[in-house]
Amino acid sequence: MYLKKIKPQYLKKPNPRIGLVTLASDFMIEKDFINVINGKKIDFFVNRIKCYNPLTSKNLIKMSKEVTNVTKDILPNQKIDCVAYGCTSGTIAAGFKSIEKKIKKAKPSTKVVTPSTAAIKALKKMKIKKISLFTPYPKKLNDEVCDFFKRENFIITSNLYFNIKSDIDIGKVDPDYLFKVLTKMDHKNADALFVSCTALPILSILDKLEKKIKKIVLSSNQTLIWDALEKVGKNNSIKGFGKLFNSN
Repeated sequence: MYLKKIKPQYLKKPNPRIGLVTLASDFMIEKDFINVINGKKIDFFVNRIKCYNPLTSKNLIKMSKEVTNVTKDILPNQKIDCVAYGCTSGTIAAGFKSIEKKIKKAKPSTKVVTPSTAAIKALKKMKIKKISLFTPYPKKLNDEVCDFFKRENFIITSNLYFNIKSDIDIGKVDPDYLFKVLTKMDHKNADALFVSCTALPILSILDKLEKKIKKIVLSSNQTLIWDALEKVGKNNSIKGFGKLFNSN
């Protein structure tokens, strides 16, 4: 047998890397990321974080204590260009600075994006002041999300919520039913609709919903992915996921 050692040749410039920290119970966010970045030269890596029910700020803050360890295990000791924390209400409860600090403890050079901060960035980019707001959360958590947008100087013209107490049930919502609910919601005085929660199956119906209600529609996963792509320099025009991706 002929045996010879060959020297490996490594990539000189790897693709941009996006890491995602998502809830252990989230059905949707990985699927949404993959659908949007399909065909792009991006490497995408995921790790899941233990979540606690019922959905309360206390439990969301408790969950965030593991962010550093979960982030460390996304390609250990390797550079990640951007880490996305996949929880809207969780970022609001714990605070962006707290989440960013925990992620950067694991990956010091990474850029950090979250659904709540991405939503604010997107709303400002689209010059939106007044929103109709939908959440799947229990009333107390729904109200805390409302308060977050009000603190950021947005006017909420209408608000509906499902009052779902377990995160795992949010991903089981029927998208066709969700579409009917959102089309019947009062958007008359709003500039746009924002749909909160990374686990809610909204992205697949978002483009159709914009055409139906004749308003801009933004969602947690849509704005998070948009911001993450911008952070790695890949946020060029993408069709089929709302007007936000055509605003660049």
